[in-house]
Amino acid sequence: MPRFKLVVEYDGGPYAGWQRQANGPSVQGSLEEAVFRFVGERATVFGAGRTDAGVHATGQVAHLDLERDWRTDTVRDAINAHLREEPIAVLSATRVADDFDARFSAKRRHYVYRIIDRRAPAALFRERVWWVSRPLDADLMDAAAKRLVGTHDFSTFRAANCQAKNPVRTLDRLDVRRAVDGGVEILASARSFLHSQIRSFAGSLKLVGEKRWTADELEAALAARDRVACGPVAPPGGLYFVGVDYETAEGDGAARSLLPTHSFTSLAASSERRN
Repeated sequence: MPRFKLVVEYDGGPYAGWQRQANGPSVQGSLEEAVFRFVGERATVFGAGRTDAGVHATGQVAHLDLERDWRTDTVRDAINAHLREEPIAVLSATRVADDFDARFSAKRRHYVYRIIDRRAPAALFRERVWWVSRPLDADLMDAAAKRLVGTHDFSTFRAANCQAKNPVRTLDRLDVRRAVDGGVEILASARSFLHSQIRSFAGSLKLVGEKRWTADELEAALAARDRVACGPVAPPGGLYFVGVDYETAEGDGAARSLLPTHSFTSLAASSERRN
């Protein structure tokens, strides 16, 4: 059966998360229903990352198998035609090898967490950023964030209900910077993350930006290996899954345009529009 790779963007606000579930609508479920309306097949859409309720994506990667070898632009456009009532869009569809797996072939995943730090509320970006009413020191946050890079036991920074058997992860990148036109961005990259790990980072780094924590205190929280030592968990609306790296040429090139540079007041378009 032909296998297709999809790059997908979505507003996670209306959904209980990526994964299909009984307690609410999911991004995966909506995509699978759109595929069924397109081809009349019950195909499973496998995602590279299981984003939580309220978390957005500009570069989620997924794969699915179809019985017929459709044109890739037809796959993209037909699925989108059946998603018109939902805040989900397939940016591209690509024919890939049968052994390509959106989740298990992934070598690195990239996320951005977005904060607006100003006195006035974020009227245009409610549920899409974390509004913090006092200014943050992004340089202090960035310096502290570097204490978390590397291989560590991240028990402090994972949800109490995290199902991962091992809390040890290797964090390849954790940068904090001022966005092009205001606000603060936290950029995180790793092969895999624990449940709520990035939102836990964001909440603790906010304390550093407010000068309520020092970098040493953040590092002490890491060393504690205790969820109680974590700062407040940031809300899901500020988190974006922005891309995935793969070893093979056919799998690489997921939308990562938010990583190098982007305007804080508009989401960058996907870098993958070849179809």
